[in-house]
Amino acid sequence: MRIGELSKSTGVDIETIRFYEKSGLLPPPARSDNGYRDYAHAHLERLAFIRHCRALDMSLADVALLLDSVESRDPAALARVDGLVASQLGKVRARLKSMQALEAQLVALQKRCDADHDHHACGILEELVSAAHGEACACHPGDHGAPEAPGAAAPASAGSAASRGA
Repeated sequence: MRIGELSKSTGVDIETIRFYEKSGLLPPPARSDNGYRDYAHAHLERLAFIRHCRALDMSLADVALLLDSVESRDPAALARVDGLVASQLGKVRARLKSMQALEAQLVALQKRCDADHDHHACGILEELVSAAHGEACACHPGDHGAPEAPGAAAPASAGSAASRGA
């Protein structure tokens, strides 16, 4: 099959397939007489395996290790697979915890809005401007640190809009 057919069958972009070939994750296909790549069913299965691993957010290095393990069936390789999945699970759990903290911060920030913008300043913008000035805000109540980087303060227009009661 040609690269376009392989792409449609697996949902992997043509350029990504070429990248996987160049990086050694996907073996180079045979070439037909006219020079076109001629992929076999084994390419389709291997690419589907890579795509599934990438959907699990595994790095290309981890995918390569998994591919090697599939081919070797060595007990030590299988133990590495277990360790790799355990490590990936730890990363996912850490990201989930971080995302839950982010959600809590955004909920706290959203609670500052009373939606009556005709009569009140925007509570969310006021909080963001306060945070930019290094003050505590609803989403970071104990964080009185300076802006993260030089020039990270709120733009003048945001500050002036908040002070005007917009």
